[in-house]
Amino acid sequence: MLSEQIKKTINGIRHQFPTEQALLLPLLSEIQEEQGWVSLESMKSAGEFLNLPVSKVREVASFYTMYKLEPQGKVDVQICTNISCWLNGSDKLVECAEKKLGIHSGETTADKKFTLSQVECLASCGTAPVVQMNQDYYENIDAPKLLELLEQASKDLDAGKEVGKSTQRPGVWP
Repeated sequence: MLSEQIKKTINGIRHQFPTEQALLLPLLSEIQEEQGWVSLESMKSAGEFLNLPVSKVREVASFYTMYKLEPQGKVDVQICTNISCWLNGSDKLVECAEKKLGIHSGETTADKKFTLSQVECLASCGTAPVVQMNQDYYENIDAPKLLELLEQASKDLDAGKEVGKSTQRPGVWP
């Protein structure tokens, strides 16, 4: 079931989009923002809300890696391992993060704070290596800086603060 807030947000931007299908990306993003991931049940609700078949919603949700189809940690740590980042040491960053968090890439910490993943490209080749934590980018990262970011994120979570959403404006598209 979609929340009233999600419906209000999507209805508020509906006039900016040419078709119901064009609203699917913002709707999936709002679902993920509210729930932390996009479940099959949420996909069904999205399809009903936009009068789209569930197969179309699932097709889109599974195509884009930004949509998480399994529960995630509160902080989604994505390390680019494409060629520019790899040549600048992103493989060492993955090892560093795995050691610090006590998990492997593709896993979530037992306390549900962090999910770690390797991604193909974060479109920041000129400032490689790059790490994305939720929606915030960190460029020219080395192991000490990554450790500092992870430690600060953990402290912020413990203090009840949002992490990795410094540029987000709720209910605003784009």
